[in-house]
Amino acid sequence: MTLKPGDPAPDFTAKNQNGQPVQLSDFAEKKLVLYFYPKDDTPGCTAEACDLRDNYEHLLKQGYAVLGVSIDDSASHQKFIKKYDLPFPLLADTDQKIVNDYGVWVEKNMYGRKYMGTARTTFLIDETGTIAEIIEKVDSKNHTKQILK
Repeated sequence: MTLKPGDPAPDFTAKNQNGQPVQLSDFAEKKLVLYFYPKDDTPGCTAEACDLRDNYEHLLKQGYAVLGVSIDDSASHQKFIKKYDLPFPLLADTDQKIVNDYGVWVEKNMYGRKYMGTARTTFLIDETGTIAEIIEKVDSKNHTKQILK
């Protein structure tokens, strides 16, 4: 399934860094930055998370909630949040359901080795639960600018 702007955002339920369930409907009537990233505490993922952290208040003022998703577990997310003082929740998609539902679990290639992983992708979801925009070419260090362009 390939999602596109105008499609309803696939519903999800997953545990956040504290083991509490979070679902898409928790963000009803809010704009949501739903960003998928490969792995906690790696250079690109850290740059992206820190850019969102540094601009979090601005995103809130524009009416956005922010939610990160990776296949790391809640304990890994807790360490990542604590290390970089991230103000937004991270979801543990350990069963890879959300990454599959959003079509970001893809074949990757590094140094000629093929493997499955999360494509760094951001979905901007409007107040009605509809995908407003999909950012596939994420600039990790300037991601907020891409969101608010």
